[in-house]
Amino acid sequence: MDRSVPGLIVKVGDYPLHHGGVGAIRSLGRLGVPMYAITEDRWTPAARSRYLREPIVWPTSGREPRGRLLAGLLRAGRRIGRPAVLIPTDEEAAVLIAEHQPELTEWFLFPRVRCDLPRRLASKQGLHELCVEHGVPSPASCAPRTFAEVERFAERARFPVVAKNRAAFERRRSPAVHGTTRIGGAEQLLVLARRWGERPGVVLQEYLPLEEAEDWIVHAYFGRDGEPLALFTGVKARSWPPHAGMTAAAYAVDNPELAALAAQFIKRLGFTGIIDLDWRFDRRDGQYKLLDFNPRMGAQFRLFENGAGVDVVRAQHLDLTGRAVPEGEQRDGWRYVVENIDPVARLAYRRGRGGPGYRAPHTPARARGTELAWLAADDPLPAALMAARLLRPGAQHLWRWWSGRRAGT
Repeated sequence: MDRSVPGLIVKVGDYPLHHGGVGAIRSLGRLGVPMYAITEDRWTPAARSRYLREPIVWPTSGREPRGRLLAGLLRAGRRIGRPAVLIPTDEEAAVLIAEHQPELTEWFLFPRVRCDLPRRLASKQGLHELCVEHGVPSPASCAPRTFAEVERFAERARFPVVAKNRAAFERRRSPAVHGTTRIGGAEQLLVLARRWGERPGVVLQEYLPLEEAEDWIVHAYFGRDGEPLALFTGVKARSWPPHAGMTAAAYAVDNPELAALAAQFIKRLGFTGIIDLDWRFDRRDGQYKLLDFNPRMGAQFRLFENGAGVDVVRAQHLDLTGRAVPEGEQRDGWRYVVENIDPVARLAYRRGRGGPGYRAPHTPARARGTELAWLAADDPLPAALMAARLLRPGAQHLWRWWSGRRAGT
């Protein structure tokens, strides 16, 4: 690694409990790379990692004007004082970087990509259009422009369907739905649609039933020539909310067919940089269907390493600093667990759809090793801060109850 080139974790929005940022700080920091991170305050888990050189406190909501976000990122660059590798952790940050490459060049290193591409890929409608254009299977989708179009869709649709916000930034500014929303029938759809106004910012997608599907993930880093310098595949065992949210537990499982499909699509797009893809294998027609394309680091990226110890964040730093990226087979059979959400996800999977003890078909019977999202023996404070921030609302409620009880006596 070139230890003279720092890394900067870039985020837009208020989500202090983000294990992906902590993972990136540790991944490069353990190799001696100076790490900086944009944080909400000085007491987020990322801000207290032993591998962080300095937190750059800059609270954002994602609703700020683009010029203000750009100015804040440039201030961070001047504060670091030397070119740093940018590592975005959300779609908003990835789009901001792509659309302002000329202004950011003085202070930062980042993969050069067509400026409009990350926004299209982060958009559910844009992604579906690109999948159709390049012959990549994806769920049948509709992007209604008016309430009347929602009504016409409801008359002919086969329910259940899934509703998602159409574009990046919408989830923070004026989200029509919160995350992926499963809609059981026409009446429920119309009730929800009346809240969306005359210009619904949603995409309505075909629902791929759990009983006939399996969730897969692809993480990769693509270099300037469109070739994958690191590419990994895995099975999502549990997510929160169930079957539609953030990964709670996953396993590294080699899948050459899916890897080839993803690599071919990325090369056709001409995308460079880190990607995090969600696929669902539909056993009804034997196709892998692309659900989400995140043009940035995925929160669970530390599940994946090759035999040379390279993950996608290390691959990007090596490539952007002119180093060769060592090749190697992926570390198969490893498990990744997010401690603050997997216990409740595990309980939901046992009680919910899929039957008691539901298990993704390709989940290994026994993990060869486990990577925890938060807890690390050499860096314990992020896990402690995560727990403290989770428990704080409950502690405040208990204190109010106890204070009121004492006042009453």
